[in-house]
Amino acid sequence: MVTEISIRVRPEEEGDEKLKNKKLLEALNTQLREKNLSAKNQSVEFQFVKKSIDARHGQIKLFLKYKAYIGEKIADAKNPQDFNFVHTDGTKKVIIVGSGPAGLFAALKLIEHGITPIIIERGKNTSLRKRDIAAISTKGVVGADSNYCFGEGGAGTFSDGKLYTRSNKRGNISRILNIFNFFGADKKILTDAHPHIGTDKLPKIINSMRDKIIECGGQVLFETKCIDFITEKKAAGLTVIGIKAANTQTGQIQEITADSVLLATGHSASDIYTLIAKAAPFALQAKTFAVGVRVEHPRELIDSIQYHGKTSGQERGGLSAAEYRLTAQADGRGVYSFCMCPGGFVVPSSTGPEEIVVNGMSTAARNSLWSNAAIVVETRPEDIEGKFTELAKAAGSEELKGLFFRSALEHETFLNGNGQAAPAQRLTDFLNGKQSADFPRTSYTPGIVSSRLDQWLPKRISSRLKTVFNEFGKSMRGFITDQAILIASETRTSTPVRILRDKDSMECIALKNLYPAGEGSGYSGGIVSSAMDGENAAAAIISRLKQS
Repeated sequence: MVTEISIRVRPEEEGDEKLKNKKLLEALNTQLREKNLSAKNQSVEFQFVKKSIDARHGQIKLFLKYKAYIGEKIADAKNPQDFNFVHTDGTKKVIIVGSGPAGLFAALKLIEHGITPIIIERGKNTSLRKRDIAAISTKGVVGADSNYCFGEGGAGTFSDGKLYTRSNKRGNISRILNIFNFFGADKKILTDAHPHIGTDKLPKIINSMRDKIIECGGQVLFETKCIDFITEKKAAGLTVIGIKAANTQTGQIQEITADSVLLATGHSASDIYTLIAKAAPFALQAKTFAVGVRVEHPRELIDSIQYHGKTSGQERGGLSAAEYRLTAQADGRGVYSFCMCPGGFVVPSSTGPEEIVVNGMSTAARNSLWSNAAIVVETRPEDIEGKFTELAKAAGSEELKGLFFRSALEHETFLNGNGQAAPAQRLTDFLNGKQSADFPRTSYTPGIVSSRLDQWLPKRISSRLKTVFNEFGKSMRGFITDQAILIASETRTSTPVRILRDKDSMECIALKNLYPAGEGSGYSGGIVSSAMDGENAAAAIISRLKQS
């Protein structure tokens, strides 16, 4: 039989070989006896499953989960042979628009079934993309198609590489993690409760995925932007049979046709929603999203709060920078932390020249001097002002109103900044309604400028932030400090628009043969859930093509 058991140990004991070889075994067997599971005269093998941190009650403990195999052999772990990446012959082709996690994992899934993926990516490969990202900070220049949001690997490539998700009903999380491990991610992502890869390591993993796709007969076309859908009127309805694509450097246009089109364009590709509004406006639906600010603290301060005064790695048994998760309600809307980056950096995530958008990232070591998180306010379609609805109607669908609100806020942020130097305010000054005279050091390399965020952020956003920051200060003593900086604006937590699709077939309800997937579809959020969504869309295409 197989059963799960758990034990708690001190952090410093985790690396203790004596504990691993003797005390750990004793603790595991004690747990079996307490569950009235007798292993007498039977072999017992233990398999490590998951590790999490419990820092409650003034003591730091590691929570270790194991599977106990009583009278059985440990099930074989995933190995490269489990991923059957075969060479495709081009008999069946699928266009994938976007090379984020949804697009890449969809491509790998198709390859396992002998179907050729053609990935269309408006941005550049990771090497060239790094140069464009650097230019945002050093020169204030934002490339419209190559930046923190657009390019090989999508928005997650130059971020923390967080792999934690609660979407365990949407697909096989273990499969996604094992594929990342197969392409070079550290094996600990398979057992950490909140796994992450790190912005310094993720690009190389993405490159390995791309190389495998090409090796198996797939294509990856960089600096190639989808500018329209090629459609035909068929008995089933308006059907997408391909795309028109423009080279972002030369402007040259080409038409590419295939058996299906999988749309994996991410939350920032506003132009794609406009294309759909033109072709089939009733395929769009406004959805809830969230906007707010980034709050940045000294890492040592957050570590001290979360680890009960223990700030050095030695004091806390080698544990890395501390995480936190905060959530509250204010005037009928949720306000919560998002994309918390311990030991990380605040980065510029604009996709246009006259906007400022901020995000967070961290390296695998999570060892910068700062820790940051987005603190955002739930924004529902009914919260969007009427003027944005009118702009959306003029663009083809009032369901786009959230996009116009988001764009206006990003432009307002730009007007209150200086180039890509972002408007900022000390947290204490924000709460007290004061201009910040100066600032502590920040990780945001384009720089920050003093601004009254409390005055120009939408009232329904700023007032809720004020209410909830005070609540967070009670639950995390020390969180409210003049060493904390608010940096505006965080607007790309998710898309404000959903592309409606059939629950079973995953086809767009109004454009047959078009399969929206990933964050841009409005049905997922984050690397792992987007990867699973991409696989699910690919599986739906595979099923249909096998029947044809």
